[in-house]
Amino acid sequence: MENATGPDESGYPVFVESIEVDSRYRVVRLRGLGCEPLEREEFEPRVRQLFPDIDLDDPAQVHWEDRPGQWPPWHPGEA
Repeated sequence: MENATGPDESGYPVFVESIEVDSRYRVVRLRGLGCEPLEREEFEPRVRQLFPDIDLDDPAQVHWEDRPGQWPPWHPGEA
């Protein structure tokens, strides 16, 4: 997996892209399905729906491009 050139070729079931500071979402690439913008509260249920036996703490299964487990700060009322 270290030799992959990008998230699509990574081999990870789940690849979480970098934090975008102007969004409350992180783009999550799901192997075989493409990518989805997910909020913190949506992440685990969606990933478990697709990969029921996944270990979210296993870096061989879930790759975080930066800041593992974190989402961008967002405050209700902001666009």
